[in-house]
Amino acid sequence: MDPKPTKIEFSGDNAIQMEWSDNQTQVYTFRQLREACPCATCREERQQKQDEKPDPLAVITQAEAQPLKILEMKPVGNYAYTIRFSDGHDTGIYTFKMLRELGSQPQ
Repeated sequence: MDPKPTKIEFSGDNAIQMEWSDNQTQVYTFRQLREACPCATCREERQQKQDEKPDPLAVITQAEAQPLKILEMKPVGNYAYTIRFSDGHDTGIYTFKMLRELGSQPQ
């Protein structure tokens, strides 16, 4: 049986810590989760960024200039979470499998 999260809590000002049913603990920074968003729009944007040269004059939005926060995490069925970020993004579905692969051990 695949492990499932048993506890999620904030870890400092910019991360969450997740405990799993197999007694593993992993840490995820807000930025790490936001940059790994699996939604179609974010995947397409990441692909475009890889294909293009960076624009040195690109303007970021006011939301992008603020420190990133997680405002809410909601379960999706018994296999994933959606995360609402302070930049307004909330369409990614983070499966437990993806979260296990993305997380790191606490320092």
